[in-house]
Amino acid sequence: MRFLPKLLAKAVRKGRLTVTGPQGEVHTFGDGDGPHAAIRITDRTFDWRIFLNPELNAGEAFMDGALVMEQGDIYDLMEVFFVNKRHFNATPSQIFWRGLARRGRRLLTYNTLSRALSNAQAHYDIGNDLYRLMLDADMQYSCGYWADGAQSLEAAQTAKKRHIAAKLDLKPGQRVLDIGCGWGGMALYLAAIADVEVVGVTLAEEQLKIARARAAAAGLSHRVRFELCDYRKVEGVFDRVVSVGMLEHVGVDQLGTYFLTVRDHLALDGVALIHSVSRKGPPGVTGPFIRKHIFPGGYSPALSETMAAVETSGLWTLDVEIWRLHYAQTLRAWRERFLAAQDRLRARYDARFRRMWDFYLAGCEGSFRYGGTTVFQLQLGAARDAVALTRDYIAENKAALLAREPDV
Repeated sequence: MRFLPKLLAKAVRKGRLTVTGPQGEVHTFGDGDGPHAAIRITDRTFDWRIFLNPELNAGEAFMDGALVMEQGDIYDLMEVFFVNKRHFNATPSQIFWRGLARRGRRLLTYNTLSRALSNAQAHYDIGNDLYRLMLDADMQYSCGYWADGAQSLEAAQTAKKRHIAAKLDLKPGQRVLDIGCGWGGMALYLAAIADVEVVGVTLAEEQLKIARARAAAAGLSHRVRFELCDYRKVEGVFDRVVSVGMLEHVGVDQLGTYFLTVRDHLALDGVALIHSVSRKGPPGVTGPFIRKHIFPGGYSPALSETMAAVETSGLWTLDVEIWRLHYAQTLRAWRERFLAAQDRLRARYDARFRRMWDFYLAGCEGSFRYGGTTVFQLQLGAARDAVALTRDYIAENKAALLAREPDV
């Protein structure tokens, strides 16, 4: 190997990474103080491919079996990467590819109606077996709220729904729009505990089928309606709008349209709660592996560019909350379940697909635990007095919701 040792010698300063090449040659990098991992390279072409686009080609090599873990698993390798990320990002190839992506980020995330549909189907219509085995029983595919680090995934996801419902400050009989409703868990929770009517929209047919079936099974079809519909095509006015994990699919150029749409569907005293993955720094780009293999057209907006879109929408910003390590804990729980379910997943998904998802889950956990990835919740209103002047009502609402949950 010629290029890989040079790259790793410059980038790996902390921890320990041992690399065995295709011909049995062994290289060791790092000071030994920190995370450890050992890998074996089986494909000679990996040496020059990794130099051309390290982030993408490392992931694809793991998918293809050209990069094999010899000590630890892929998350251990991710830890070595993240504790040395500043040095990896300083390599010429990374600077080139990130610069190119920044210049083209508007085009890469330009989600027309047809493109948004195909992007959603690419990720969510791969069959529900994977999601059923990986997620909690309610199939919440977004960050849980880990008020106690020792609680279960189910408890964290219920706490998330309770927290959001409390901030929505729901009143019986209100109409709620759920943009990006997924498999229906949030809508069903809101309808069951708050006596509200919910319209949930999704672009994924697999999600729609399950959401409708769940509403019927729970006897909530009279209060919850799920539709296959782009958020830009929704009609009607609602007392509340909730959107969890949807803003990441909107795209840079559509942020303004998104918040104008939220405004147009809110009643004069309405409240919206927007929950999204974000970043602690300025606007950036989606990593090439995630963009190509996991979320085509996806982009987690910086708070600054999100607020710029909110400011021109006419909405009032009522509250901003930042969740930091909650998603790292959620992703760890998902990956543990994913790995435990390999025997059952093997019947439907091939080894390459499963390694792709392992790389995705491990990389995302590392990004939330060591990198700059975070989550924000924006509480927005059509009027400045849409909610009480202090946050006291949130705790009061959460206590009331908790008391009703055993009956859900």
